[in-house]
Amino acid sequence: MSVDAVITKEVIEKEGLTQEEYRLIKKRLGREPNYTELGLFSAMWSEHCSYKNSKPVLKLFPTKGKQVVQGPGENAGVVDIGDGLGVAFKVESHNHPSAVEPYKAAATGGGGCIRDIFTMNARPIALLDSLRLGSLKEKRVKFLFKNIIKGFTDYANEAGIPVMGGEIYFDESFEGNPLVNAMTVGVLKIKDMVKARATGIGNLVLIVGGATGRDGVAGAAFASKAIDKEAESKSSAVAVGDPKMGRILREACLELMAKNLVLGMQDMGAAGLICSIAETSYKAKTGIEIDIALVPRKEEGMNAYEVMLSESQERMLAIVDKNKLEEVKKIFAKWNVQADIIGKVTDDGMVCVKENGVTVAEVAAAALVEAPVYKRKTSRPKYLARVNKLDLKKIREPKNLGTILMRLLTNPTLAGKGWIFKHADTKLAKNIIVPCGSDAGVAAVPGTKKAIAATTDCNSIYCYLDPFCGGVIAVAEAARNIVCSGGKPLAITDGINFGNPKNPEVFWQFKQAAQGISKACRALNTPVVSGNVSFNNENPKGSVDPTPIIGMVGVLKNRNKVMTQYFKGANDTVILLGKNKEELGGSEYLKTIYNLKKGKCPSIDLNAEKRVQKTVFETISKGLVKSAHDCSDGGLAVALAECCITNPGKKIGAEISLKGGKIRADALLFGESQSRAILSAKKGNVKKILQLARRNKVPASVIGRTGGSRLAIEGLIDQPVGRMYKAWSRAIENYL
Repeated sequence: MSVDAVITKEVIEKEGLTQEEYRLIKKRLGREPNYTELGLFSAMWSEHCSYKNSKPVLKLFPTKGKQVVQGPGENAGVVDIGDGLGVAFKVESHNHPSAVEPYKAAATGGGGCIRDIFTMNARPIALLDSLRLGSLKEKRVKFLFKNIIKGFTDYANEAGIPVMGGEIYFDESFEGNPLVNAMTVGVLKIKDMVKARATGIGNLVLIVGGATGRDGVAGAAFASKAIDKEAESKSSAVAVGDPKMGRILREACLELMAKNLVLGMQDMGAAGLICSIAETSYKAKTGIEIDIALVPRKEEGMNAYEVMLSESQERMLAIVDKNKLEEVKKIFAKWNVQADIIGKVTDDGMVCVKENGVTVAEVAAAALVEAPVYKRKTSRPKYLARVNKLDLKKIREPKNLGTILMRLLTNPTLAGKGWIFKHADTKLAKNIIVPCGSDAGVAAVPGTKKAIAATTDCNSIYCYLDPFCGGVIAVAEAARNIVCSGGKPLAITDGINFGNPKNPEVFWQFKQAAQGISKACRALNTPVVSGNVSFNNENPKGSVDPTPIIGMVGVLKNRNKVMTQYFKGANDTVILLGKNKEELGGSEYLKTIYNLKKGKCPSIDLNAEKRVQKTVFETISKGLVKSAHDCSDGGLAVALAECCITNPGKKIGAEISLKGGKIRADALLFGESQSRAILSAKKGNVKKILQLARRNKVPASVIGRTGGSRLAIEGLIDQPVGRMYKAWSRAIENYL
């Protein structure tokens, strides 16, 4: 559309703005906006950039703590790990684009998250992902899955960042609207942290990296609408990444910051150039004037609207001292990275956009950044009255529980993810101590004895049945995974994925989940330091299951204390921490065997959870255990099977005896009761472990010993380890 277009009701709606918002725009400007200015507001006031629907709820999150260096509001959160070092980390979603162009979108999702990290002057050390797709039986889902995985890993490989963890769930709810969340972790010297600030009147504004094209124009607005037939064809709204450029851009920017030559820096992600200049000037209480004729283009005939809203990848905005320009140019020339002066910092608080000296848009930065905030209505979803009812007496207990275990192990959600991991370049993993496939990934902090543990977690079915409880469990499980790896949980980044916020039932889910996350974060001392909100995740059948992804990091002061989930040898004692309960609601067992997403999700007592985590952490710290594994999706039998078959070397069986009391056998084996962990230890350490558990008031029992070639759960299951491994490891590939 021409920048001279007449602004009509239809144009306003196409830009994703309401008539009320348009009236507010006119009030703030004191006049009618032109089409380019309307586009700027469209992008900056989109949910993706402004959080205009989610802000009131996000204020519920605890964001402060002794360990917090930088909380929400910057490109990434930062926590202190001691010795002057910090960990920067962030989750970002790329959902809507991945439904349209899965390969390109998954690649740019990971790439954008990497830029968020090095923008803070942190060196990225690892990537994780969190994915949700429909049933792998569907042809379209297979296509999306293959291309999302390939896009994500191809970019990571080319950019030189190892993938060290993640999760993936498959459920019909996500058909047509996959959820693609990427998490990046980096390390920095706290004293050298850089923020997104356009400081110093008269200082120069540089656009650095790739040229600007039409790819991704209006991507932020596209990501803030529901997916429909029209949206499925909007490949132009998907930006295209260039990992080679991303890699050299990263190195150039890190060198620039290492030499203290940058005053402020921001990634050009959602909403591109306008978001970067508006936010950096707003935060610094300054203004910015640019001339887009100076912006390098990769396409001819681009108008001001397109240049300002392009989301072309591998671009950064840098604010530099005008007196240090020559030094800055030398560094970018060394790395063969294009850097162009496009403007300067001003003192009037305005975003002034010129083209060949002629003003084409002029708006106060505050008017763009301070979007209207909405307090949406909430209503408890009607479906809950139906799905929360579950009469276990009507669920017939299967006779062959071993067959059930095999079916669960071949369920794509629970099955081995080796097909995914093999796409990652293992040569990049020199600092990865625990790669994909254990409770959490663990990466060494170069130059120190420390290590960082990281994980992504969320059970969408739990959140569908009870979003508050699901939010609590997502945080608790993430912390449990960190602890089982030997780490001390520090903080979280959240990837909020829900349906239409204007739907009172969806907003009720969102608010309940946020309250649950807040409660767990306060109890476990893991504040929220960064995150991302993605609404309007819907398909013609309705909203996706509510999915508040939790990305968590923890620190190991001594990397030699790292722990993994699998059994290490024969004749070790197997110990269960925590209590088995008769809980089958929301389980993968019910969904896989009976096609039921019903009941109440597992109960959780955060005080009990803290005691279990404290016990696991202490047993690892004292060197008393040889393995530790969180018990979660699939229940105790699946967790035990994973202990047997996930050792990259020899697969080790176990003889187990469970005292279920009055608990029915399928609930004992496949129920997903929380706050449980499986430990293995030498016989000589068992007494100390049980004493420690007793001191912490944690239920603990010896349930068996390791060894042999079978997982034998007395009177219930007897399966060859080799058979379990073969079925588990090949399950996903067999679908493809």
